[in-house]
Amino acid sequence: MWYVLTAVFGVLYATLLEWLIHKYILHGLGKNKESFWAFHWHEHHKACRKNEGSDPHYDQCPLHSSLKKEIIGINLLILVHSPLILFFPIFYVALVVCAIRYLWVHWKAHQDVEWAKKNVPWHYEHHMGTNQDANWGVTNSFWDLLIGTRVKYLKKDNDDETDENNS
Repeated sequence: MWYVLTAVFGVLYATLLEWLIHKYILHGLGKNKESFWAFHWHEHHKACRKNEGSDPHYDQCPLHSSLKKEIIGINLLILVHSPLILFFPIFYVALVVCAIRYLWVHWKAHQDVEWAKKNVPWHYEHHMGTNQDANWGVTNSFWDLLIGTRVKYLKKDNDDETDENNS
């Protein structure tokens, strides 16, 4: 039972970290053009808005600087947390799996917009909705729903209206 709880806490921690970094670092600091994190707002968001959710930088080989920075950042987070492997190996493995999943989901979402609309609509809506300062989760919307920052823009087949239309 301890292993399951440790894995669950690892996933919760990793997804909270994803939410916090996206909101406070990538957007909070990244809107300043002089910031190291400016690539997120001034390159990634700009490309997504221009290309209806797709980011052509994710097609480039060698990797575009914004994707390199994202990969370096994830690897630094894994490295910083590496001492946890001595005390909480399952927790650490959960963090690493979540980091790899984050990179894949984020890449896939900007390579295949229809996939993103279906599988991670909150992230598509983060980029394409009228308020890009909402929907901070990339891989899931758990923290957005819990904290109240989830805003729906896409209309589902069974929805009468979106949240945007209800406000």
